[in-house]
Amino acid sequence: MTLLRVVDRDGHEHEVDANTGFTLMENLRDLDYGVGAICGGMCACATCHVYVDPAWLAKLPAAQSDETDLLRDLSTRRENSRLSCQLKFTPDLAGLKVEIAPDE
Repeated sequence: MTLLRVVDRDGHEHEVDANTGFTLMENLRDLDYGVGAICGGMCACATCHVYVDPAWLAKLPAAQSDETDLLRDLSTRRENSRLSCQLKFTPDLAGLKVEIAPDE
């Protein structure tokens, strides 16, 4: 298990023991305060939208066109927006901090 820091929609920060080798979405969807992940990680719904702490953005792979297309349509999109289904949670991301985006 690896540390993941998650800020819920109420602004409370939680430290989560997350599974590496899973996507970020898979680690977040079962939390009471986590993401919806309605499409199950198929990059089709954007209900796993998170804001990545700016200090971590450079450590993540670039978003592919299907992800950027979905993000572009969100009214809550920010420069640090990502879909958590598109991010593999690896040991290199220990301590990663994300904020759960508002529901749309």
